[in-house]
Amino acid sequence: MTVAPLLSPSASPLRLWPLFLGLGLLAALWLGPLPERARGSFAAHMVMHMGIVAVAAPLLVLGLSRLWPALFRGIPPQWALAASFAEFAVVWGWHAPALHDSARVSTPLLLAEQASFLLAGLFVWMTALGTASNGGALAARAAGVAALLVTSMHMTLLGALLLFSPRPLYACADLCAPAASMTPVEDQALGGAIMLAVGGISYLAGGLILLASVLRGPSGREPEAAFADRGTPKPGMAA
Repeated sequence: MTVAPLLSPSASPLRLWPLFLGLGLLAALWLGPLPERARGSFAAHMVMHMGIVAVAAPLLVLGLSRLWPALFRGIPPQWALAASFAEFAVVWGWHAPALHDSARVSTPLLLAEQASFLLAGLFVWMTALGTASNGGALAARAAGVAALLVTSMHMTLLGALLLFSPRPLYACADLCAPAASMTPVEDQALGGAIMLAVGGISYLAGGLILLASVLRGPSGREPEAAFADRGTPKPGMAA
């Protein structure tokens, strides 16, 4: 099979702006001051995490869906649900105290953590968008919606745990240099608030947008149509 048929003939550079924006955001997150700052601040670490999975990943997937739309067709609904549980394992696993503390002080572990966040985020958004935008039974298309909503729920739960915990959950709060203007508990609470505000809301919004797309009826549209051109009348219908 050749690669050419997979490419969209309308994949102009202007339409690929989500892909370029997502790549630029990843560069800013990883090549800027945040990685060093994250060693001493849980909140800075959370900015990196949420920037990857809740902002960069959906932008990259939206751009890829415009570049290679064929890759998003026919994604089995089971993949979307598997992706949501895979991200659950990745997110909660790296926020276990032992792994989180190790990633804060070890560059190889930090790289492994960041790579797994990106892969898990891409997996969830790609399978959710592909499944919900494909034709077929309503239940099958709804699997993509469920994947994003389940992810929103578990991120909200973890964010609330971090926000309302009365004590630091990580030894690194004392061993690393915390944000100068905050106590370890305040730094941790800010990280939890960031997860709630960015992670929980991003996945919830994505799930609701896809739900509206699924309920509107048959697909046959390009995958990114679930997120764009929402006000454009369909051919054959009155404007």
